[in-house]
Amino acid sequence: MAVSWKLHNAMGPGLVGKVPGTDHPPITLERMLDLTRAASAGGRRFDGVDLSLYPTHIDMDEGDDGLNRVVETLQAHDLVCGSVVVPVWSDLGGGSAMGDATERKLFLAAVEKSCRYASRLRERGVRPYGAVRIDSADNPTRWATSPREHTRRIADTFREAGRIADGLGEVLAAEGEICWAGMHSWRHMAELLETVDRPGLVGFQADLAHTYLYLLGYNAPEHRLLSDGYSTDEFWNAYSTMTRTLGPWTLDVHIAQSDGTVFGSGSHDKTGRHCRADDPRGKLDVVKCASYWLLDSDGAPRPTIKHICWDGCMIANEALEAPETWNRILQLMVDSADNASRIAKPS
Repeated sequence: MAVSWKLHNAMGPGLVGKVPGTDHPPITLERMLDLTRAASAGGRRFDGVDLSLYPTHIDMDEGDDGLNRVVETLQAHDLVCGSVVVPVWSDLGGGSAMGDATERKLFLAAVEKSCRYASRLRERGVRPYGAVRIDSADNPTRWATSPREHTRRIADTFREAGRIADGLGEVLAAEGEICWAGMHSWRHMAELLETVDRPGLVGFQADLAHTYLYLLGYNAPEHRLLSDGYSTDEFWNAYSTMTRTLGPWTLDVHIAQSDGTVFGSGSHDKTGRHCRADDPRGKLDVVKCASYWLLDSDGAPRPTIKHICWDGCMIANEALEAPETWNRILQLMVDSADNASRIAKPS
């Protein structure tokens, strides 16, 4: 079946885990765009990028002048914007989705500001598709002190965030990672989305590296689907279980590789380590894994997913600055999209 997904590169790897004044400082948005635009694989190029809506890449408080600069910079690179990341965390002015009334108000304010910004990018013609990415902005240790109550609070906050997003023509995608409260296992993630109960409006962002850690039960061993020394058949059985559960909620997909370990840098908590596309330690058949998220259980393309995005957060700057890194990433993206298109069945 002929179907295609636009190919995007996340700008977050230039920010996440980067610390000014160290050997891994932030990489500017302009430089990340330059590297993205220069990449090539068999004549294919990236169609766009996914933006993180916080400094040093984006300052949403700069008003029209700042927005105009972002629009003009994207246009100058012949790239569009897809999904955007909301700065929901306390160190960037947000607050915990399961916190007190003040914290949850800050969380919702960050969502509203980001949705307004994202919708303006859409109005300016540089954002034809994409979701608004959120997480719970808290950790599993705090969540575990009162799991039921904290999941209820997160769900209430996400439901209200969904109402805000809907009013601005946006949808929310919660990125499941082992470091986020109430989202730190595949089962907890599904239970949270079911409690929110806003399918198509508040959904899931599937990152191949982070969801691999779900299978290993890193922060929720009771939900582990794979044991040490697992076989190939055991892996795909486990992957099917996870994707059958979370796939119907999926609005956004991150292509990534993982070596099965955790890593944290700067202010980012330990989470599933992203690896280079060609990392020999990589555990995933990325091309095959991607198809489980892009296609439903009947093999039909999920209609809500218009693009796929590479995410390599906390990969070393030396690798990020190398042009060949991006050529290899783009080739893996092309292969993932082409394979899913080849095996897709009509809806």
